[in-house]
Parts: sequence; structure tokens; C-alpha cells
Amino acid sequence: MEHDTIAAVSSAVAESGIGIIRISGPDAFTVIDRIYRSKSGKKRLSEEKSHTIHYGFIVNGEEIIDEVLVMIMRAPRTYTAEDTVEINCHGGIYAMKQTLETVIRHGARPAEPGEFTKRAFLNGRIDLSQAEAVMDVIQSKNEYALKSSVSQLKGSVKAAVGEMREKILYHIAKIEAALDDPEHMSLDGYTEELLPEIREIHRKVCRLIDTADDGRILTEGIQTVIAGKPNAGKSSLMNMLMGEERAIVTDIAGTTRDVLEETINVRGITLRVTDTAGIRDTDDVVEKIGVGRAKEKMQEADLILYVADSSGRLDENDREIMEMLKGRKAIILLNKSDLPSVTTEQMLREQTEDAYPIVSVSAKTGAGMDRLEELLREMFYQGRLSFNNEICITNMRQKTLLQEAADSLKRAIESAEADMPEDFLSIDLRSAYEALGGITGETLGEDIVNEIFGRFCMGK
Repeated sequence: MEHDTIAAVSSAVAESGIGIIRISGPDAFTVIDRIYRSKSGKKRLSEEKSHTIHYGFIVNGEEIIDEVLVMIMRAPRTYTAEDTVEINCHGGIYAMKQTLETVIRHGARPAEPGEFTKRAFLNGRIDLSQAEAVMDVIQSKNEYALKSSVSQLKGSVKAAVGEMREKILYHIAKIEAALDDPEHMSLDGYTEELLPEIREIHRKVCRLIDTADDGRILTEGIQTVIAGKPNAGKSSLMNMLMGEERAIVTDIAGTTRDVLEETINVRGITLRVTDTAGIRDTDDVVEKIGVGRAKEKMQEADLILYVADSSGRLDENDREIMEMLKGRKAIILLNKSDLPSVTTEQMLREQTEDAYPIVSVSAKTGAGMDRLEELLREMFYQGRLSFNNEICITNMRQKTLLQEAADSLKRAIESAEADMPEDFLSIDLRSAYEALGGITGETLGEDIVNEIFGRFCMGK
């Protein structure tokens, strides 16, 4: 299977100007020679120079399927490190389907999801962290996520992990050599050399683990709940953030009965926003369920946007919400700034002991949105992610392996501090070495590799 020639549509299967059919494998040039005809009818692409583009037609016997541009790329300077052909055909769904069927009919087989990237990994073109970054790039929802993914694609995780594994391997080799030949190698005083280095590696691993929450936020967005009492303007705020009338807005208190979830991009920052029922005591059975769900969502949120009505007075419902904010990241939005104020920022600061930033906004006019954007950047990015030098772990598999490595390194440190025999150190260092190797794919079994690439999109 790994040495077959494979083909798939590598662009979106939708009507567009151009569609791309990718062919990769040992018979890629043989296949294209069978179905390509130049305008003069004479060219064999297998005889052409690598990394060149040719204009002609895809044919099935005497039938012309489509007018195309064909790029040929010889191994190993290709995405998969195999001979590769990319056919740029017209982007109609039927045109792409006919072209792909012609390719398959003349010697290729349909590629499985993620198989091109899997071959790039198996052929040593990229490591597993880079392969996972490919899908992160495709699925990026904002500028920050894209920059982080591109950094990993360039090998930032691979370089950091490789450096740590190299140092661990040095100590494993030294311990093993001394245990095998104690007459010529002594480990007396060795822990004084070992401990500072292992502590430093442990610190670096823990620092990477700490970036995982930022990574989740980068890739998935900030889980945000809009909370407030009825008629504070929550749904109006939701509509303003979205730029469309998505939530129903009326003057009737309790209009929103259930949660409404949407993904919103606020100037490059992705918010997964939940608009909730207004929080208040109510005898209405349906509204009471909505209020209960609103409180549950607040407990799960990365961020709570508490909407307070500046044109009305604070009441027990507001105080209940403020109590629920304790210990959580929150921004207070003092809404309806376009109306005469009854509740002021100073009143809210006194009620909350100045624990949260407060922004005067108007869901009607859009006032205050620039300040909200600034606060989001400060609270969740804080300038810490300079995507040229910093690494941000963006998937749970990598975080789990880093945690395993950290646990093993911690045990090694504790053993060294307790003057335990060196073979105990070697066992824990080997465990850390294996866990870190799993991040780049150097120590993973075939079943796990297949599972990872099975989640990729078709044609990639």
C-alpha cells in the first residue's frame, strides 16, 4: 500500500476557478503520460525537467476530458518525497470528478484521508509534530492560530524536542556505559553534573505544558459566555459582534430561553460565544431551565462577558451574577452607554471590589468595541506569543506526552536527590526520552500513526 501510486482531489470539492488533482508514487509519471496530450500532441511529461509546468489536455483514449496545466516534480524534492504530479483542471465538481476518474483508471488508486502527509512523514520529509501542524494550518480560524501552526510546520517543536532528547540520551548512555564497565568508568559525584541539566529540561517541558491552554484557545477559540439579567442587552451585543441579526431582540424580559452558540472573529481573535437566558428568579418552567443552563455555561467558560444595564439600577440578579464571577476571567460591559446613566462604572467597581475590567459599550452604536478587543488581547495573549521564538502546544496528544515526560523527569530528579542507584535514574530517563520521541513520531507504533492521519482531510 505504501508503495502504490495514489491520487486525490487536493483542492476543495466545490465549484471554483481551478481544481487540483494530486498524484504521488513511483508510477506518477507513467500515469500522466497515459492521459496527457500537449497541444501539439507530442510531449511525454516523464521526459521533462522537474518542477516545470505544461499546458495541454487530459484525455481518455481519444476523448478530451479537460484543458489543464500540469506540474511535474521529481523525488525527493516534493511534498511526499516521491515523484509527484499536480493537475490544475477547471474547478467544476464534474470536471474534477472526471479528471480524477481518468487518473485512477490509468494506474493510480484513490488516496486515503491524510495519505499524502502520512507518506511525507514515513519518508522522513517531516516529523509528526509538523504533520499535525499541516491540519492546524488548514483549520486555522484566525491570524494567531495560523502563525502558531506555521511556526510548528517550520519545525519549532521538532527542534525543541530534539534538543531535549539529545541531552537526555547523553546521560542515559553515560549511565549505561558506567554500569556495563564499572572498572573503567566511575559515576562518583555524577549526580552533581546530572541534576542541573535534568532540572533545566524538566523546567522546559513544564513550560511547554503551560502553553497548552493558550494553544487550545488559539486553535479552538475563547469559550465565551455572555451573561446578564434580562433586557441588559446580551442578545443585542451578540448580534453586534456577529454583524447580523442572529439572536431575537425584544423589549420583553426573558425573550432568550435557551443558549445560542456561534463562532465569532473579533479582529483576529476567535470567540466561541454563547448567548444565555437572562439570569433572574422566575416561575416560568421553560425560562427556569434556560437560567440553569446559563449558570452551567458560566462555570465552563474561559471568559464571561457580564452585561450590565447602565440605564437601570443594579438589583439582586446583578449581585448574584457578580458573585458567580469570582475566581473567573471576566469583563464587565456597561451597556447602553448611548442612554442616560443610572448605574456607573464607579458603582460596579465598588460592588466587585475593582476585580474586573469595565468597558462602557453600546450594542446599538458599537461604541467601546475597540477597548473590548484590547482587553481580549491582554487577557489571553499578553504579548507572550512571538511566533518566531515561542512554541505553543496546540493538541492534547502532544500535551499528554509532555506530561508523561515531565513525570518521568521528576522521578529521575527525586531519585538523584535521594542518592538512589543509577539504574533507577536510567529507567526514568528512558521513559522521558520515549515520551518526547512520541511527539515527533520517533517512538510511536503504526496503529497510533494510522489513527492520527486518519483524522486528516481527503487529498492532504
